Amino acid sequence: MTESGASPGSLIAQAVAQLEQIGIETPRLEAEVLVMHVIGLTRAQLYARWGEALSGDMARRFQALLQRRLGGEPLAYVVGHREFYGRQFLVDPRVLIPRPETELMVEAALVWVRQGSRLPGGEGQALPEPGRRGEGARRPAVADVGTGCGAIAVTLAAECPRLRVYAIDRFPGAVEVARENAKRQGVDVTFLEGDLLEPLPGPVDLVVANLPYVREDQLPRWCGAAQVELSWEPYEALSGGADGLEVIRRFLGQAPRYLNPGGALFMEIAYDQGLAARRLAEEALPGATARVSKDLAGMDRILSVQSP
Repeated sequence: MTESGASPGSLIAQAVAQLEQIGIETPRLEAEVLVMHVIGLTRAQLYARWGEALSGDMARRFQALLQRRLGGEPLAYVVGHREFYGRQFLVDPRVLIPRPETELMVEAALVWVRQGSRLPGGEGQALPEPGRRGEGARRPAVADVGTGCGAIAVTLAAECPRLRVYAIDRFPGAVEVARENAKRQGVDVTFLEGDLLEPLPGPVDLVVANLPYVREDQLPRWCGAAQVELSWEPYEALSGGADGLEVIRRFLGQAPRYLNPGGALFMEIAYDQGLAARRLAEEALPGATARVSKDLAGMDRILSVQSP
């Protein structure tokens, strides 16, 4: 018997009861994640060692992490990582936690690249392929604006190695986290620090962006008791100003200077911003094809723009 005598099963049972009391929607899953993180096991290994006694040190570490979670800190910050598009990304309070809906934007961008650089049902220009002579020999360039932990940029670089990927953020801490994630995933990404598209050395073929889009009057509700976890995330990465579109408006205003002819732009938006965001894109890029697609809940979520 160890100093603790606690087993993974007993720790999970205790944690589930406490997490249920504060309204966590998936208490069993979160309890298992905490135990797997402390012990360093996969789920299969966890069940194989369900009744095995743990050391006192492991039990104390688990209790410390559980108290952080019970205090409202997001699980991703407690364990220090979050899965995105099948990969694990380091996260901490310097960056937003990647959301599943953002994977829809990555998927849309990948489809655009792989299917001849066209929005579905629309016209476009094929990106240059590797190995051609002259102009066609260049690597197609993509910019991830407001990269945060780098989940989007790293995923694009991993899924399409032929792309030349730039990741931009105005916060040094975010760039530091993103650079470490690129290193861990073994991908080639160029990191730039600055405001929106301005740090780019020149125009690119594809732009993806997950920018702040929450209205200021909504933030108290978003970060209130119902969504206490949001209060741990960077305010600047959430607030889109009075109408939620302040950063998006500036971003689209810069787009014509940094998007190659026939290029495309994909941006995540709020559920009620589809019409306004599409109009802003059409004003900023006259002649462009702008569309809004919905997420799995049927809400407006992704603005897609094909430049003329």
